[in-house]
Amino acid sequence: MEAIAGEFAKDRRERQVRRHLDPADFRALAEAGYLRIGAPASMGGLWTDLRATTRGAAELLRTIARGDPSVALVASMHPAVLSFWLTQPEAPEPYRAAWSEQLRRVAQLALDGHWWGTVTSEPGSGGDVGRTKALARRTGDGYSIAGHKHFGSGSGIASFMVTTAVPEGEGTADWFFMDMREAGWDGSGGIKLTAEWDGHGMTATQSHAFELTGFPATRFAWPGNLRVVSGVAGAFVSAVFTAVVVGAVQSAVEAARSQLGRKREEMRAYEATEWTRVEIEAWLIDQAYESMLRAVEAKGSGALLDALKAKTAIAELAESVTARICRVIGGGSFHRSSHFGAAFEDVRALGFLRPPWGLAFDTLLQMTWDQLDKAAEGR
Repeated sequence: MEAIAGEFAKDRRERQVRRHLDPADFRALAEAGYLRIGAPASMGGLWTDLRATTRGAAELLRTIARGDPSVALVASMHPAVLSFWLTQPEAPEPYRAAWSEQLRRVAQLALDGHWWGTVTSEPGSGGDVGRTKALARRTGDGYSIAGHKHFGSGSGIASFMVTTAVPEGEGTADWFFMDMREAGWDGSGGIKLTAEWDGHGMTATQSHAFELTGFPATRFAWPGNLRVVSGVAGAFVSAVFTAVVVGAVQSAVEAARSQLGRKREEMRAYEATEWTRVEIEAWLIDQAYESMLRAVEAKGSGALLDALKAKTAIAELAESVTARICRVIGGGSFHRSSHFGAAFEDVRALGFLRPPWGLAFDTLLQMTWDQLDKAAEGR
């Protein structure tokens, strides 16, 4: 992956101003074996278990992000989505056989060269996938979904996308996945493009918005398991998303360090102070990232709170580091074709979108109280 990321970095300036994904980038990653991270080792994939696989997956994405954060973000969706199955290879009865078969099916699709993504966010949901207003109606052996979705990162690249909807006649949301391979976006097949992605950050992720009007979908074979599935996989998902931020920051810091090294004797007091803070905060990012990975290796799915704390801290620090770099380098650094200005907008966007700040802090606070309550019960 280092060679591929190096090739991405060679045309960094052009990549930073474009608003589309290049399928050739994803072919290169697939040919290098990246898609195998979404399949168990027993099938020829790279996944063994949560504790053993998280670091390797995160490091792959950190490396890719050093060359192109937009490509890395889209690529991160693939193992993140498939980890819903991979972190829970067995379901309780009466779903055990169906879940096992569905895991085999989705993993085989990954091995066959298909990218997985997600289009779960909805206007007004606050980033909480359980607050979906989309409705899933029974249609024969499957479902059809109607509703509005946005932030479909990797639209046009992902062959399959996971989403949430409320099954008709039921009161709570559940997980579904949709086959996007033959989907036209004109509305004739049940899906219509309503807004192309034109974000301030992560511009080239094709995180489009859609209206679903009866688009075919397959329900997860372990129904009613939305919170459990996302909870068990949560530490892994947090790690791979965070790795993208870390890679983007590390690349920017190294580039700034090289540029400033040539004129360090000319730096004003303010610039020297700000750069010292960059070095401190970049070090903290590295430590939080490493601590996250070690926590997952030690605790498995029990590391979710550790992972969320690290992820949120890194998101805040990343925005601070990249803003300080722009101040030190100078006004000319803050524009889309600049490595530093682009890095600032990219990490800022990730901080807001993975998930929104309000939901992130609500979740952290509640999990902290829950942990205190459990500790009190054990005394």
